[in-house]
Amino acid sequence: MTKAISPRSRKVRILATLGPASSTPEMIERLFDAGADAFRINMSHGDQQSKVAVFAAIRGLEKKLGRPSTILADLQGPKLRVGKFAEGKVMLQAGHEFVLDRDSTPGDATRVELPHREIFEAAHPDARLLLDDGKLVLRVIGVQPDRLTTVIEVGGSLSNNKGLNVPDMVLPLAALTEKDRSDLAFAVEMGADWIALSFVQRPEDLMEARRLIGGRAALLAKIEKPSAIARLEEIVEQCDGVMVARGDLGVELPPQTVPPLQKRIVETARRMGRPVIVATQMLESMIESPSPTRAEVSDVATAVYDGADAIMLSAESAAGKWPIESVAMMNSIADAVERDPTHGDRVHFTITRPDPTTADALSEAAKNIAATVSASAILCFTTSGSTARRIARERPSVPIMVLTPKVETARRLGLLWGVHAVHTRDVDSFEEMVAKSKRMAMRHHIAAAGDRLILCAGVPFRTPGSTNVLHVVTLVGDELKTYKGDQDA
Repeated sequence: MTKAISPRSRKVRILATLGPASSTPEMIERLFDAGADAFRINMSHGDQQSKVAVFAAIRGLEKKLGRPSTILADLQGPKLRVGKFAEGKVMLQAGHEFVLDRDSTPGDATRVELPHREIFEAAHPDARLLLDDGKLVLRVIGVQPDRLTTVIEVGGSLSNNKGLNVPDMVLPLAALTEKDRSDLAFAVEMGADWIALSFVQRPEDLMEARRLIGGRAALLAKIEKPSAIARLEEIVEQCDGVMVARGDLGVELPPQTVPPLQKRIVETARRMGRPVIVATQMLESMIESPSPTRAEVSDVATAVYDGADAIMLSAESAAGKWPIESVAMMNSIADAVERDPTHGDRVHFTITRPDPTTADALSEAAKNIAATVSASAILCFTTSGSTARRIARERPSVPIMVLTPKVETARRLGLLWGVHAVHTRDVDSFEEMVAKSKRMAMRHHIAAAGDRLILCAGVPFRTPGSTNVLHVVTLVGDELKTYKGDQDA
């Protein structure tokens, strides 16, 4: 039996990262109650065994609530770091030369090991090397097979194993490290719904992950490298969703360029029908403070006005002092923005032209008809989720209720704008489709007597990718009485 779980009142989704502050079953349920729609498990921290209980807790909540849960496993990706120093750290002076080489001898104020052969292969004069999240800046002035000579443009303290960013190079690195391959296999085995691939540079980077996933999860590309921007449409075409990962993107690019790039990535993903997540530092001050800054509130609101599918909390919910309050605040900001009378117009600043297919034509028509006849919701039957993605791309003014016989599909749709997914048995006839749509809409409190519903489906039924039916129905009082006690799922 499908339980009567009401949909969220807002359409943008909230993705909450789990961590030391929020990994118990009790905390995960409290995050859901506060507004979290999906959960991110960061594979960069902790070992695999420690995450088994987290996966189990999320699925336990799914069983308790009777509502599909969504899990995104975020792979670490290749981490570039310098070696160690003889005294643990050094002070680099602006204007001085500094060498990075392949020598494992502990470094000093003149040199340090760089244990990444690929950087030596890709380096060229005038390329920048950013150390410790961009706090220090080196510029290459000489390139040899095992030695890079640089001049220090921005100096400061540099300690052992600090991270390195190379914004001016496309590295001949595999997108997946050995750790990533192991973590990917583990996450898929545990039933993750989405796999996020870090530091994507080119569309080819997605191929190995796609092969290893083998259709068992959706693939999300994190856009955090300047080289990815240069081939953005190709990357979006090859993945199932994208993330605007503003952390490293803001390190490798001047900060003033990140906001327009965020809008470009969101617009591209929406136009191409891929869910898009805006992430990193959205409510950063709430790691320590019970309330955000006004600038952070505005930042979250901007992502909602732009029509992002999801907005994400990182350390705020994973390790901060106020994880529940962070989710509740993000939820209240999104609610306030979506109640703004201008929200609908702003969301449609991005023009999403339908492809010349029946499914796309019907999806656009469903949005328009729902607005014209003041329907309460759009309901669609789908096996793969493609119909739901097409309809969500149009950003209709009403909720989208998705009925699917595949629990995997229902779970993956948890990151999709405006979608309330229900795992239920499939239908075999047009009459059964209509009856079930009415029953489910009332059971999930998405419609009441007198309301109109827009139905989308494919005939013949049980055939993926065959969306070819658009139907308008009205709920009447007698049907409400008939279906109120019907428990057939």
